[in-house]
Amino acid sequence: MQYRVQGIVIRSMDYGEGNKIITLFTRELGKMSVVARGAKKVKSRYGSSAQLFTYGDYLFFKSGQLGTLNHAEIIEAFHKIREDLHKAAHASYLAELTDRMMGDQEGQPFLFGQLKASLQAIQEDKDLQIVNHLYEIKMLMHAGYTPELEHCVVCREKSEPVAISIGMGGVLCERCRLRDPEAIRLTSGVYKLLRLFMQLDARRLGQIDVKPQTKQLLKRIIRNYFDTHVGIRLKSRDFLDQMDKYGI
Repeated sequence: MQYRVQGIVIRSMDYGEGNKIITLFTRELGKMSVVARGAKKVKSRYGSSAQLFTYGDYLFFKSGQLGTLNHAEIIEAFHKIREDLHKAAHASYLAELTDRMMGDQEGQPFLFGQLKASLQAIQEDKDLQIVNHLYEIKMLMHAGYTPELEHCVVCREKSEPVAISIGMGGVLCERCRLRDPEAIRLTSGVYKLLRLFMQLDARRLGQIDVKPQTKQLLKRIIRNYFDTHVGIRLKSRDFLDQMDKYGI
């Protein structure tokens, strides 16, 4: 069967002497893998369209698990991302996160739009950490791990939260805070950002000025939440950690 889709390349790997297998996250059909024959060759017509982060129109034939690319037209190459180490590292994390958390042929037009908007935000010099955290929250919501931020997860009262319990999956009020000795204390700034990320469409993301200590606490909470509830190990996240460790 022949397919024509709009897609973003979220994974690209060598296949044989001159070919590549690319994984597309498509608007219509979700995640699809296709062979781009000759894509590794210098004069290949698929060279650019098979590169990571490329957004384009793809025409391919598929009869089994792998499709065969017949035609591709680039809509946005995201050159500025590939030319900058920090942007490429953060965009690679979003791509790998999508690849690992999305099932094959699971159409998700909203998440496709969020990924495309996130790559656009990275290219436009928006805060890299904020872009990533916003997308992480969208992926948590998609996977069914939405943090409870409106009510205390123990008593269900809608009072001012003072901490977040990673294991219980939501915020705690002052009275219930000690029910989880490992609960992380919340600041008003972090709490407001978490609520904002749940409501904000990435396509409407502007410049957000966040204090370093707020970003550090936000990262700790979201990182722990992912590790506890999703539990996947990402090479791209390890690379980001190494960059932070050595001040790159």
